[in-house]
Order: sequence, then structure tokens, then C-alpha cells
Amino acid sequence: MTNSTIKLIQQNIKKYRNLKGFTQEKLSEISGISCDYLSEIERGKKTPSLKRFLLIAEKLDIPPEKFFQP
Repeated sequence: MTNSTIKLIQQNIKKYRNLKGFTQEKLSEISGISCDYLSEIERGKKTPSLKRFLLIAEKLDIPPEKFFQP
């Protein structure tokens, strides 16, 4: 994946989390991903593994392919 694709995924995680009305704490709780790690993903400091990316998409109830769209 290119850096721009990774950045898009990171931005869309935050976008869809906000659209669902979830705080980072709520998404962290339901996904089992630490709040600090989730924050780092959204700020572009960390890149989620495929497993964690799919878990986040599932918990947000958003098809994974949507995260690749601007």
C-alpha cells in the first residue's frame, strides 16, 4: 500500500468513528484495541495491522472497502 492509501484509511477510521457517534474510548472498548493505539492510528503515528483494521471496520459496521474511498 502507498503512504497516501494508509493515510486515507487512518483518516477514514476517525471519520466513520465520529459518524457513528463513538468516542475513541467506546471504539477501544468494543474492539479490544487500546485507546492510546487507536489514537495513534487516527493521528497517523501507527498503521493498523490487517487484523486490527478489519476488526475496526467490523465494530464500526462499515464495509472495509469504504475505508479506501476519499
